[in-house]
Amino acid sequence: MIGIDPGHQAHQNSDPEPIAPGSEETKMKVSSGTSGVASGVEEHVVNLNVGLKLRDMLEDAGAEVVMTRTSADVDISNIERAAVFNEAGVDLGIRLHCDGVDDESVRGAFMLIPEDNPYEEQIRRAAEIIIEEYTDTTGLKQLSTQVRSDQTGFNWCKRPVVNIEMGYMSNLEEDWLITDEDFQTDMARGIYNGILAYFSEQ
Repeated sequence: MIGIDPGHQAHQNSDPEPIAPGSEETKMKVSSGTSGVASGVEEHVVNLNVGLKLRDMLEDAGAEVVMTRTSADVDISNIERAAVFNEAGVDLGIRLHCDGVDDESVRGAFMLIPEDNPYEEQIRRAAEIIIEEYTDTTGLKQLSTQVRSDQTGFNWCKRPVVNIEMGYMSNLEEDWLITDEDFQTDMARGIYNGILAYFSEQ
């Protein structure tokens, strides 16, 4: 059972929700994400396009897949997204995102993993394999994995979960790549290859 969470949605929800169970610290339920510096395409569109392609590849291979969303016109908080993975009992959940920073020269793809999760060893291995296969397939630069404690979608998730940052929409060349439909197929294929390689080890 694979969980796919295409990050963000058409409209952000700035209402607060606890960043972690029992925490008094809050974050907005879901932010709007970034957008392409050249293409103008919004991040949530790329995330969903890749997510739907990835779903189809996994289902064609015989996997069960649960999606947190299949359209842009939703209002699903990060806690609710984690709950989808928890309730489905996913063997691996993958959150799909792109990045954007002020420095337009920054480019590449990387993984985020939770600081506190009962499946730490499996998560680290899944992240290693998926980013390797993703960058091999797409030709994008591989950046270092980051451990995060500030991700609501991580902190509420009780299942193995990783987050792939698929590229920088703030980089001119990378923006044009990751907003191209044919390249999005390569992006999905790279993640798919990584998921299959990870489970072949189990």
